[in-house]
Amino acid sequence: MNSKDLNRLVENLPSTPGILRKDEFFNSAVVVPFVMKDGEYHLLFEKRAANIRQGGEICFPGGEYDPDLDKNFTETAVRETVEELGIDINKINVLGILDTLIGPMGVTVDSCVAVLDVKDIDELDIDNTEVEKIFLVPVSWFQDNPPEEYFVQLVVHPQYTDENGKTVQLLPTKELELPERNITRPGVQEKERSLHINLKKVCSGV
Repeated sequence: MNSKDLNRLVENLPSTPGILRKDEFFNSAVVVPFVMKDGEYHLLFEKRAANIRQGGEICFPGGEYDPDLDKNFTETAVRETVEELGIDINKINVLGILDTLIGPMGVTVDSCVAVLDVKDIDELDIDNTEVEKIFLVPVSWFQDNPPEEYFVQLVVHPQYTDENGKTVQLLPTKELELPERNITRPGVQEKERSLHINLKKVCSGV
């Protein structure tokens, strides 16, 4: 490498740190939507339609990043919210963005916080092919009910057995002269904070 190459490297450095090889992840984005009702802010949730991926789950509006349509992840979140809730884009007031969530299975979720300029969710025309129903939960409820936390352990294996009983080698341990054992990360635990178990009490019948 010469000085010219080094200067080219410096010119291509990102202006802000990002996530290495993020383009290889399943990248998605959501809106964390606040709605004013009865003098206090509520969070709007969706129940996903039964016939789509992860059907029946409770979530915020959002979806997959499309580089052909979106300049950034906020545009993804807003675009998907317009499609799912049937809301005019001018009624989505984006206040800012949150940190990126990196899931253990190659998924990232970028979030933006927004206030929806609606008086009642009944005026929204949801897309029933993606959304079964929507509902509101007061923010104060979450303030009064701390989330329950659970943990999972992630174990990395150098091979797996497919549906035909054949061993598929992912990491050639013998060729690389690595120990003949499962490769694990002892003590590594992922905190799962995204699920609020007590939400079932508020969403009974959902």
